[in-house]
Amino acid sequence: MRARTHSVLAASVVLALAAGPLAAPAFAASPASVAAHTADRPGDGLDREGPDGDALDRDALRAAIAAVPNQHATAALVRVGGTDGGWRGRAGVRDLTSDRPAHPNARFRAGSVTKVVTAATVLRLAAQDRIDLDAPVQDHLPDLFTPDFEEPISVRQLLNHTSGIQPGDGLGDDFAEVYAHRFDTLTPQRVAASAIAKGPEFEPGKQQHYLNINYTILGLLIEKVTGRSYASEATRLVLRPAGMRHTYFPGTDPRIRGPHNRGYQTVEQPDGTVKLVDVTEWNHADRWAAGDMISTMADLERLLTELFEGRIVPQPELEEMFTTPAGLPDATRSAGLQYTKVSGKIFWGKSGSRYGYSALIGGTRDLSRTLVYSVNATDAKSADRNPVIDAITAAALK
Repeated sequence: MRARTHSVLAASVVLALAAGPLAAPAFAASPASVAAHTADRPGDGLDREGPDGDALDRDALRAAIAAVPNQHATAALVRVGGTDGGWRGRAGVRDLTSDRPAHPNARFRAGSVTKVVTAATVLRLAAQDRIDLDAPVQDHLPDLFTPDFEEPISVRQLLNHTSGIQPGDGLGDDFAEVYAHRFDTLTPQRVAASAIAKGPEFEPGKQQHYLNINYTILGLLIEKVTGRSYASEATRLVLRPAGMRHTYFPGTDPRIRGPHNRGYQTVEQPDGTVKLVDVTEWNHADRWAAGDMISTMADLERLLTELFEGRIVPQPELEEMFTTPAGLPDATRSAGLQYTKVSGKIFWGKSGSRYGYSALIGGTRDLSRTLVYSVNATDAKSADRNPVIDAITAAALK
């Protein structure tokens, strides 16, 4: 069933899974740390009009990031594109010690945007008849599942989060606990085993519950079917065809290789004050096929456009990425993407976050409007709203 056309998320949220702040120290945004880029010559793609004139509200886009760095974010990179026109902007600082301007070509943790690559990898294997989307995943991974999982779970149900598998265990329940274990390795196999040990949450196909575990198991499926690592197959089938030359999967390496803007988390102290803790180095191996990718703005923009134009996943498999599960009228998620309606337009995309980093790719299916951002949010994993992200999405997608 195709996506329905009623509004499913508030327009101000747009595609972002908003991340919000705790109270934090105020920052002064100096001219050296804020830059909204404009074109020096026609056709360089930095600030251009669409065929019908100036379709973008560039003033609103500039205003959305003008106050960065502040208590909500230390850096922001934004790309708006499409046939309606284009704009790029950056603001903030590379780190809080040197006050250098944010690097425009920085690598960053893309979080759950990784799921777009994982879904595309599975769908390419399906196009090659190496994976049957309707086949039970238990047939491929019989040693993983317990007898409690009597009902077959299709590969498609993993892709669209209707599997009924419960979340796997992590390295802690709050920031302090997981931060203390940030250099430890929790393997995807252990995460998957802990999830299966809990038994099913609901009958497959009866609900949609967005969870990382679905894509962790898809990563295991990719490895079982191909006999090669998830990273190598995702690189071969998606990253290289999309031209994503600066994107990689770090595995157990806690560093971000190459130029990057450092990430920070706001932490409340016992005396009621707050401080920003550097969370740039972190071993996210447990997130794996669900959220471990490191990328750049240019690479994510290529992923979005090449994917939507059908150059990575062929038809009819590509339709899986623009189709919500049948029989669930409130479902907004498909294979790797999510949709929302804003100002009469349907936007498809995926957001993601790791501590210190929030990212998003999204746009209309015809690519008349696209948005990619990387925001170094100071409370990226919070369920509260982040005003910087709200302002960017509202300005870009209205």
